[in-house]
Amino acid sequence: MGLEIQSDNPKPTSPTSLPNSIILQQLPLTSAATAATKAAHQKLTLIPLIFLIYFEVAGGPYGEEPTVQAAGPLVAILGFLVFPFIWSIPEALITAELSTAYPGNGGFVIWADRAFGPFCGSLMGTWKFLSGVINIASFPVLCIDYLKLLFPIFASGLPRYLAICISTLLLSFLNYTGVTVVGYAAVALGVASLMPFVLMSLVAIPQIHPHRWLNLGQKGVKKDWNLFFNTLFWNLNYWDSVSTLAGEVDDPQRTFPMGLLVAVIFTCLAYLIPLISVTGAISVDQSLWEAGFMADAAQMIVGKWLKVWIEIGAFLSNIGLFEAQLSSCAYQVLGMAEIGFLPKFCAARAKWFNTPWVGIVASTMITLGVSFMNFTDIISSANFLYSLGMLLEFAAFLQLRRKLPELKRPFRVPMRMPGLVIMCLVPSGFLVFIMAIATKTVFLVSGVMTAAGILWFLAMKLCKEKKWCAFDRDEAGEQG
Repeated sequence: MGLEIQSDNPKPTSPTSLPNSIILQQLPLTSAATAATKAAHQKLTLIPLIFLIYFEVAGGPYGEEPTVQAAGPLVAILGFLVFPFIWSIPEALITAELSTAYPGNGGFVIWADRAFGPFCGSLMGTWKFLSGVINIASFPVLCIDYLKLLFPIFASGLPRYLAICISTLLLSFLNYTGVTVVGYAAVALGVASLMPFVLMSLVAIPQIHPHRWLNLGQKGVKKDWNLFFNTLFWNLNYWDSVSTLAGEVDDPQRTFPMGLLVAVIFTCLAYLIPLISVTGAISVDQSLWEAGFMADAAQMIVGKWLKVWIEIGAFLSNIGLFEAQLSSCAYQVLGMAEIGFLPKFCAARAKWFNTPWVGIVASTMITLGVSFMNFTDIISSANFLYSLGMLLEFAAFLQLRRKLPELKRPFRVPMRMPGLVIMCLVPSGFLVFIMAIATKTVFLVSGVMTAAGILWFLAMKLCKEKKWCAFDRDEAGEQG
C-alpha cells in the first residue's frame, strides 16, 4: 500500500510562520477534561485494533457466497481479487491519512467539518450514524436466526422478540465495559470464527481441480450483476468506521496505518482462501451458492461436525460485528459532542468503565426499534446514506489536501493531487452506480432521513443561539 510515515520530530516551525488555518487545524480536538480522562484509561493496541477493523468490515467469509450464485466461480474470485484495489485500499488509505492528521473521536465528521464547515460535518454525522445503527440492528436478528436452528421456539412470536431484545441488551452491556474489552473479545471471536475455514481449506487442497476456477457459470443462468456488486460492496465496505475510535488508540499516528494495512490484507485473504478452496474442491448447482452455503460445503469436504462449527462461528461473527460497529457509533456520538455538534452531555463517560454511555444507549435504543421492522428497504436506504457519506468523504479528503497542504500528516498517501483525484473517482463511480440502481422506496426513505439530518443541524444551531443546552464549543466549524 506504500506506507509513508512522517517523522514524529519534524523540524520546528514557528507558529507565526504558519497560516492561521494550519494553526487552527493543529489545535486539540477534545476538551481538556476529556483529555485528562483519556490519560487514565487503557488504549487500544495494534492486535485488538486489527480485529476491530476486521469486524467493522467483514467478520469472516460468511455472506460471500452470493457472488458465485450471481456470476459463477471465476468472476467471484476475480471480484474479491480486484475490488479491494478499487474500493477497500483507497478507503483504507484515506482513513489512515485523515485519522492520523486528526486523531480524535468523531473521525469522518471532523474531516467533513474541517473541509467544508459545520453543515457538511453535521450531515456526514447523520448519514453515517443512521447507516451504522440500522446496520447494527441486523446482527442480533441473525444471531437468533442461527439459534432457532437448535431451539425452534425462537422462530417466531414473543419468544423471538424477547430473545432479540435480551441479546441486544446483553451485547450492548459488553460494549459498555470498555473498548479494550471489546477489542480483545474481537480477537477471540475472530480466531474462533475463522479456524473452521482454515481447517476446511487445508483439507480441501487434495480435492481441488483448478479447471473449476475458470467456470463462468452454468449455461442458461443469467448473471445477476446487481446481486454481484451489492454483495461485494456489502462485504468490503465500512473501512472508515474505525476512524471514530481514533482517540482511543494508543499512538494512533503509528498504530492506525499499520492496523489498516494488516486488516486489509487479512480481510481479503479471509475471503479469498475459502472461496478458492471450495470452488476448486466441489462442483454443485450454481443456485445452491446462497448465503450460508459455506457450512454445507464444509460438510461435503470434511464432515457434519465442521458444518456445525461454521454455523457456531457465524453466530460468534455476528457478535463481533455488533460489538465493533456499536463501538464506532457510540464513539461517533462522543466525538460529535467533543467538537460541538451535539450537546456537552452526549460526551459523558461511564464512571467505572470510562465508555461513552450516552452514545451506547442512543445507538442501542435505535437498534432495538429497527430490529422489529421489515427493514429490507431500510437496510438498502442505510447503504444509500453510507454511499452519500462516502462521496462527501472523498471530496473532503481532496479538499483538505488542497486547502491545507502544510497540515501535519504522520501518514500521507504517497500521491500528488492528480493521482489522488483518480484514486477517489474510481470508487465514487461505483458508489454512483450503486445509488442509481436503488428503488424508489430507497430514494424516498433516504430523502426523509437526509431532511431529518438537516432539521437536526438547524435545531442544534438554535439550541446554541438560545443557550438551551451547554456545548463544548460555540460553533463546531470555527476551528476550520
